[in-house]
Amino acid sequence: MMPRLLVTSLLVLGLAACGSTSDPAQTSTPPSSDLSSVKKDDKLAALVPPEIASAGKLRVGSNIQNPPNNFYDQDGKTPMGSEVDLIKAIAAKLGLKAEHSDMAFSSLITSLETKRVDVTMAAMNDTAERQQKIDFVDYFTSGITIMVQKGNPKGVKGPDDLCGKGVAVNLGSSQEQFAKEQSQKCQAQGKPEVQLSVTDSDTGNQNQLRTGRVAAILNDLPTAVYVAKTAGDGSYFEVVQLPPINGGPYGIGVNKENAKLSEAIKGALQSLIDDGTYDRILTTWDIKQGAIAKATINGK
Repeated sequence: MMPRLLVTSLLVLGLAACGSTSDPAQTSTPPSSDLSSVKKDDKLAALVPPEIASAGKLRVGSNIQNPPNNFYDQDGKTPMGSEVDLIKAIAAKLGLKAEHSDMAFSSLITSLETKRVDVTMAAMNDTAERQQKIDFVDYFTSGITIMVQKGNPKGVKGPDDLCGKGVAVNLGSSQEQFAKEQSQKCQAQGKPEVQLSVTDSDTGNQNQLRTGRVAAILNDLPTAVYVAKTAGDGSYFEVVQLPPINGGPYGIGVNKENAKLSEAIKGALQSLIDDGTYDRILTTWDIKQGAIAKATINGK
């Protein structure tokens, strides 16, 4: 679905922190989208709250370890990826520059509620539960998929095969919730529960899978396919071929007190969809399968 050209530092086995070192197997420069044609839209910019407009920047909370959505360039410092390109384009439409803060996925909503950041963008699913705390401008459609060791030695063909096996997920993610539900289903069927490993590190999860400590990783579809095609030049992992589980939208998180900012971002996104910039960004990162045609707030 999403073949890529490099192995990023996030895939280096044994690293404790994401983006700290480049993989020696990395041989190609990662792609980036040409955003030079994106210009400020004065009507949309007028919707931006004055304190954000005067600062000239949009503070973006992210969890920068999920290629192709967001990850670090070879310098270990520069965020890049499909989401990074898209939020840069949205910010440019609003006369702003995007400024990323890297943080644990589980702290993103709290950081938004406490106004440490203006928005969040980290492959976060827009769910009814999360909508009780924040609003979402939906920008992409994805779902959960299962990644296993190359050759699938544990024979994982679908969710029911996870019963009694080790499964790694990210803390606070939709994958964690699904794994817990699947574990309950296993027990109801008289099978062993899922042996869940919950971490804040995609790299750590990949370490566990490659060394056999877990049988599978649950992750979003773009990330799983990207990792499977790039880690070890495609020799470490593979994605189980089945439709995405619990497919749904990714959303840019916005504080509920910032309704006008949500409208501004929605308008900027729709403008990018209409003028083809959105399509070019997704094409650059080979994720057109998740494209949307209409920008919405909380799916409406």
